[in-house]
Amino acid sequence: MAVDYATLKKGGFMRQKQKNNFSLRLRVVGGNLTAKQLAKIAEVSDKYGDGYVHLTSRQSVEIPFIKLDDIEEVKNTLAAGDVEPGVCGPRVRTITACQGQAVCPSGCIDTYALAKELDDRYFAMELPHKFKFGITGCQNNCLKSEENDLGIKGGIKVDWRESDCIGCGVCVKACRQNAITLKDGKITVDKNKCNFCGRCFKACPTDAWDTVHGYIVSFGGLFGNSINKGETIIPFIEDKEKLIRICDAAIKFFADNAKPSERFKFTIDRVGKEKFEEKILEAYNG
Repeated sequence: MAVDYATLKKGGFMRQKQKNNFSLRLRVVGGNLTAKQLAKIAEVSDKYGDGYVHLTSRQSVEIPFIKLDDIEEVKNTLAAGDVEPGVCGPRVRTITACQGQAVCPSGCIDTYALAKELDDRYFAMELPHKFKFGITGCQNNCLKSEENDLGIKGGIKVDWRESDCIGCGVCVKACRQNAITLKDGKITVDKNKCNFCGRCFKACPTDAWDTVHGYIVSFGGLFGNSINKGETIIPFIEDKEKLIRICDAAIKFFADNAKPSERFKFTIDRVGKEKFEEKILEAYNG
């Protein structure tokens, strides 16, 4: 019986150079794996692979040297350890994320919770070409969000609260953008220089800042045969409901307008940045 390689690839089984051998890509959301999952992955690698795994550049795990005849048994064994195959081809890929504010002192948003929510919403959605999300918690940009079709970066919008300020100047020293000045006991923030990193707020010994945690979203990033830094349309998105609407709008624009095997950036360029921006602003404004 003929082997349906396209269906196998869709389900995460990628053909190797070696005949009837496959490298199985796993669904690893936000780079997070439990000890139970790791143990099951090790077991499958030992029993059905070559006793090792490959860690991909997008936080996934691949188990090489899975034999064609073992594929169904491998899937069943992995499922017993709460491990699922990933996807390849023209669809939304597993979402990547740094550790975010749950672990990292610099984090501005809960990156893993957001990655899980977006992965549940979009994972494996059929599209004209692959579509990648990347979520990073702050301006340190560990996940290189702008290299993704849709990148999300955590940020904090700040407003100085004079009543709690002691004029120590710590925030001025903490700001790497030189956006904050202290003169005659008063703080001034240059909003045009602020990049929403939140360092001033986190350094302040008296919490003299009102804050809003939110998102900086970029579109059309690429890293591969072509390299492109994704562009931001809205400087700061202040709540998750608006973020979800914007993500929905971006994916719909791609689904409605892209040619087969055309990446998101090239769809935006061909159809027109103005038309794309209009859809994003419509979604933002509700």
